[in-house]
Amino acid sequence: MDYQEFINAVDNVACVISVQKNADGTYGELCNEASNLLYLKSVNVLPENYVPRVPYYQYIGRDHNFEAMALRCIRENRLIHSYVDAEYYNAWMDIYMMPLQSEEEDRGYCLFTYEMSPKIDSRKLAAISPQVAWQVIRTAMKFRETPDFANAVQAVIDDLRENCKANRCCLLLTDFEQRTCSVLGDSVIEGDDTPKMSTYVNDAFFKIVETWAEAIAGSNCYIIHDEKDMEMIKDGNSPWYYSMKAAGVHNLVLYPLRYNGKTLGYVWATNFDDADTLNIKATLEVSTFILATEIANHLMFQEMKRLSDVDLLTGLLNRNAMNNRILELTSGERVLQKPYGIVFVDLNGLKRVNDLDGHMVGDQILKMAADILRDVFYDCDVYRIGGDEFLIFARELSREELELRIKTLRIRAEKSEQVRFAIGSCYAEAKDDVRNVMRIADERMYEDKEKFYKQCPEGGYVTGK
Repeated sequence: MDYQEFINAVDNVACVISVQKNADGTYGELCNEASNLLYLKSVNVLPENYVPRVPYYQYIGRDHNFEAMALRCIRENRLIHSYVDAEYYNAWMDIYMMPLQSEEEDRGYCLFTYEMSPKIDSRKLAAISPQVAWQVIRTAMKFRETPDFANAVQAVIDDLRENCKANRCCLLLTDFEQRTCSVLGDSVIEGDDTPKMSTYVNDAFFKIVETWAEAIAGSNCYIIHDEKDMEMIKDGNSPWYYSMKAAGVHNLVLYPLRYNGKTLGYVWATNFDDADTLNIKATLEVSTFILATEIANHLMFQEMKRLSDVDLLTGLLNRNAMNNRILELTSGERVLQKPYGIVFVDLNGLKRVNDLDGHMVGDQILKMAADILRDVFYDCDVYRIGGDEFLIFARELSREELELRIKTLRIRAEKSEQVRFAIGSCYAEAKDDVRNVMRIADERMYEDKEKFYKQCPEGGYVTGK
């Protein structure tokens, strides 16, 4: 058959892929058998420079997933369709592979054609089988069944593992700026004694995670089908290979969670049903799209909440966070089980510093004060509740430990030329009304402040003027 004549009649970007079938059941390299002008233009190759039946990666980047799809299309004599986020091209690709008749017993052929668009087409993403659609609906519903985000994610990961018939499915969040990662969901098949994924997550494991983007190489996932694929990993990424071997992994499908061009994490399934790879791949393609959106929204909400609860100057919790804490305690939403302490702290003489040296100097003193409070009460909640006012909520300290911390706080302030604290505290039983405990600590702080100003009418600061 004249495949060049055939491909010239195809109106879309297209080429014919061929592969040598070996007698032992293995396959040779995938080759670009014939290409139409639209395909050559898409890969920036002039017609006069085109050479047929050379390895396909002479014209496009080598792609493990492309190879797996083409081989499956030829080997199983079936149409393969995939709609993927091709990061390498910064576009979404609607891919079709169709098996072609071959006049050679030892060589197989398939048609490869695609359409590319810069933005996602939700209609194409939704064009999935009923089985995959049901799984995707279940994924979306999990986030509406409970307000607990972590529980919802865990339920989704449990479902994905069962759907993939895998022994493990895991969702890992990544922060490439801080070079950290954390497990958000981890599901293992009943009876599997493999250690929890969180036991693997450390600096060495993050170095492996950093290699995954290169492994995916601009595609939308990475699939290890068998031992041959595992050996390819061993040659290029031995730490990852040995970590999988130690965990008993013999196949894997790995998907990045991408949102607005940023990788939020990864989802993977191991030791899955390889006979159902296409359905598993289709399920994860859409499920990870939903997961990435939900995670991005959750992280955005958490960041907004953090900013609403944090004092931007000092980095301490702010008055809004304190008010919410007190409201939870007085409404019964949160119940204290142990004795606790409340400490009010006020910066003496800050107004004078602001008047004489300016607010920039005053802000520096506030930051110094916050650092001291954070150091001394490192295991407590420290709030900046006003211009020069702070509150410490000490839940896990004994009365003796609280008094020792306050003594340390006074010593730290005495060693500073600029930080001067007025301090008042009250230690209480869990049953005591927190508002009354706060009132007592506040009154004691003002008594301490009054003593200070009687001794140091000018505030005791060394100013710059």
